[in-house]
Amino acid sequence: MAREFSNDEDAHRYVLRVDGALVSAVDYVVNDNHISFTHTFTDPKQRGHGYAGEIVSYAVDDVEQNSGNRIVPMCWYVGKWFDEHPERAGLLER
Repeated sequence: MAREFSNDEDAHRYVLRVDGALVSAVDYVVNDNHISFTHTFTDPKQRGHGYAGEIVSYAVDDVEQNSGNRIVPMCWYVGKWFDEHPERAGLLER
């Protein structure tokens, strides 16, 4: 199973594809030096495989490595992800 992660900047969405099929995504909005993760989606047929966690990890890593933005977790899943990864809390804007 080939996983492909990407940031579709035009759609304001981080995407995870497996074997070419969209399985999970994180939508975002950028305001000044903040990025708000507004919605996390996983194809209902693909749930239970950890894809949402993978795409959120990729998105957080991308923000940390490629911007100076602070993260605002507007989506409950992203908030939960940060609760489970307290070592990444330094990226949050509260």
